[in-house]
Amino acid sequence: MRVIYVPSARAAEYASLAVNPIIGCDHACTYCYGPATLHMSRAEFHSPRLRDNFLGNLVDDASSLAGCSDHILLGFVCDPYCHFEASSQLTRHSINILHSHNLNVSILTKGGSRATRDFALLTHLDRFAVTLTFLRESDSLIWEKYAATPFDRIMSLRLACERGIPTWVSLEPVIDPDQTLQLLRLTKDFVGCYYIGTLNHRKSPFDLYRFGLALADVLTGTGVHYCIKSSLMPYMPPGFPKAI
Repeated sequence: MRVIYVPSARAAEYASLAVNPIIGCDHACTYCYGPATLHMSRAEFHSPRLRDNFLGNLVDDASSLAGCSDHILLGFVCDPYCHFEASSQLTRHSINILHSHNLNVSILTKGGSRATRDFALLTHLDRFAVTLTFLRESDSLIWEKYAATPFDRIMSLRLACERGIPTWVSLEPVIDPDQTLQLLRLTKDFVGCYYIGTLNHRKSPFDLYRFGLALADVLTGTGVHYCIKSSLMPYMPPGFPKAI
C-alpha cells in the first residue's frame, strides 16, 4: 500500500489502518509528535503541503482493501481538517473514495466545526472523534494555538451524535488532569468511547499515580466506555480494567 498504512507503537492502539491526506498540520500544537515522527522541523511541519498523487494512490490502496471491515483512520500525523485542507477538501474526496470501495472511516480532528461540512457523508458505520486537552480556551490558545476552541470541538461531537454518527474522544495528551476529568464528565452523554493517554516524548508535569486514582473514580462513576493507553496503564489502580 502507498498511502494507507498499518500504524505502529502508540498509534496502533487507536486504529489498525490509517491514512494522512496531507503532510503536516497548521494547528501548531506545542505537544505534537508529528515533526519527530516524520523527521521534520516544527516550522516545516506546521506549513502543510499536498502529497504527490495522493488521490490516485488512495484509489489504488482502497481497491486492494475493498470491503475490509477495519475502519480507516484520518489521520495520525496530520489533522484532516486543519486550515490548509479547506481549499482542496482532500478529506472529503478521501471519504468518498473509501466509501466507494465499501470502506468505513474514522475521523480524528481538532478542526471542530470545520469538520461538520462532511457530516452528510458519514453514516452509522463510520466514526467521528476529536482530541480534547483543555476546557479553558485560554490554555488551549497556549498549547494548540490554531486548533478549534474546546467549545467548538465539543459542539461538533454533539452534532455528530445527534446525526447518528458514532463518536469517540482522544483525551491524549493529558496536560491538566482536572480539566481532563471535567471534559469527561461534560461530554459523557454524547461520546461513545474515550482513549486516554499521557504526553509523548516528555515527562508528565503532574503526579500520574494520583491522576490514575482520580480517573478510575470518574470512569467507574460515569460508567462510560474507555481505553487506557499503555503509556498511562501502569499508573492506574491495580486490577483496573484497561478497557470497557
